[in-house]
Amino acid sequence: MDTKITLSFNSEVIANAKEFANSHNISLSRLTEFIYSQLTLKNYPSLDDLPISEWVSMVSEGEAIYKPIKEARKKTKDEYYASRKKK
Repeated sequence: MDTKITLSFNSEVIANAKEFANSHNISLSRLTEFIYSQLTLKNYPSLDDLPISEWVSMVSEGEAIYKPIKEARKKTKDEYYASRKKK
């Protein structure tokens, strides 16, 4: 069952996130859900220990380049959709 929440973000961040989600054929809601699910799979002792903390820091400073590996992205997407079917 889906649950609705309200979040507030910088409008430029949302515009970029929507563009990213659209380019990967996923809704912004599902992209956000996927990111949260990946972050909560393990019990990280601090934000600095998150696997994406360095990338997030670079993005927040405006100097990051995201170069996805097509095969890895497909595998991750397939795993995500498979996990959704189980529920």
